[in-house]
Amino acid sequence: MAAADTEKLNNLQSAVSALTQISDSEKSGFINLVSRYLSGEAQHVEWSKIQTPTDKIVVPYDTLSDVPEDAGETKSLLDKLVVLKLNGGLGTTMGCTGPKSVIEVRNGLTFLDLIVIQIESLNKKYGCSVPLLLMNSFNTHEDTQKIVEKYAGSNIEIHTFNQSQYPRLVVDDFLPLPSKGETGKDGWYPPGHGDVFPSLMNSGKLEALLSQGKEYVFVANSDNLGAVVDLKILNHLIQNKNEYCMEVTPKTLADVKGGTLISYDGKVQLLEIAQVPDEHVNEFKSIEKFKIFNTNNLWVNLNAIKRLVQADALKMEIIPNPKEVNGVKVLQLETAAGAAIKFFDNAIGINVPRSRFLPVKASSDLLLVQSDLYTEKDGYVIRNPARTDPANPSIELGPEFKKVGDFLKRFKSIPSIIELDSLKVSGDVWFGSNVVLKGKVVVAAKSGQKLEIPDGAILQDKEVHEAGDI
Repeated sequence: MAAADTEKLNNLQSAVSALTQISDSEKSGFINLVSRYLSGEAQHVEWSKIQTPTDKIVVPYDTLSDVPEDAGETKSLLDKLVVLKLNGGLGTTMGCTGPKSVIEVRNGLTFLDLIVIQIESLNKKYGCSVPLLLMNSFNTHEDTQKIVEKYAGSNIEIHTFNQSQYPRLVVDDFLPLPSKGETGKDGWYPPGHGDVFPSLMNSGKLEALLSQGKEYVFVANSDNLGAVVDLKILNHLIQNKNEYCMEVTPKTLADVKGGTLISYDGKVQLLEIAQVPDEHVNEFKSIEKFKIFNTNNLWVNLNAIKRLVQADALKMEIIPNPKEVNGVKVLQLETAAGAAIKFFDNAIGINVPRSRFLPVKASSDLLLVQSDLYTEKDGYVIRNPARTDPANPSIELGPEFKKVGDFLKRFKSIPSIIELDSLKVSGDVWFGSNVVLKGKVVVAAKSGQKLEIPDGAILQDKEVHEAGDI
């Protein structure tokens, strides 16, 4: 490390040690991350060394063995499992306050309701006790604590813990924002979901789970409705002693920026777009060479997490995330849980069906999952077999639909979209009830004009700009 950087780090260290809002383990974790960043660990990969993983490393889902029919064996499998949902995100991009996991998805049920119902039905069916862990951030912690009280009567143990809270770095002088008078939440950030491993350990949850005989944790984003417990995957990992498994799925044109799995120096590792040299970015985005992407559904052995965290061996690639807070340029250093794959023994990917990746990131996704394209049973959101096309329709909604509240106001009821290929909506558009959309549909209201689609309208391969076009 250059002398100037060493001085920067020393100044930062003394400023951080004076911060009273965070624990010693958070302080040392943060300084550790910054010193790795300053020492300029290589982020780029040598392109010529990249190899496509074999089926041994990225296992096709349909080659997994069937799970034993015996209910007792299934119970003993499930009794080794913990489900962990990443619950640190706010619903701000969808115009909601509070944790994203409390947005209503379907039939008045929130993401969290669906997750709890799923695990409850598993526990009831097999007489097992799969617990649910929620990793919150300081942004979602208080609200989540209140929300989980409503599940007190359910047959499911719910634990919450917080991921680390790190100070934002002021770019100009490399000092923590909170030590410069920013006392509120804006001075801090949660350092990405790569932090799940040390936080599980530091919270004491890891030790408690191991003492209950738990062996694997299934980690997933709380907004991925497809991330449900899969017995075939769990059984495969236990049989083959795989310490880590990343679920991947075939890329479509919508996923070209997603991280992919590669074989590199004899190990399996995650390749993210940020690590790709500029001249190879188009190749990275091609569906021909890199056919799969990371769903962020991860299965990890708890003993292996303990071993690697204790050895401080999880040195995932650092993702620098520049932001601006009240006019001050700051830097957040983050890591991703998927990048940890290369540190675990016998790590694999499993190439799963697309149905296991159903994230709700925007109101256009909400339209999909609230429509007749899906049904909900026992907390599981299941695709309607009446749709023959394996791909979902592509949906683009204008900014008028961005916030969930506005989205719900503009649809009297969600249209039927079983036979829809694509929908593009822009301008001041309002949908009546029982509307049916088929083929390619464009609804674009003229500037300054309100366009209402009447109840019961059927739009097939149509472009609508005014009422007369319907």
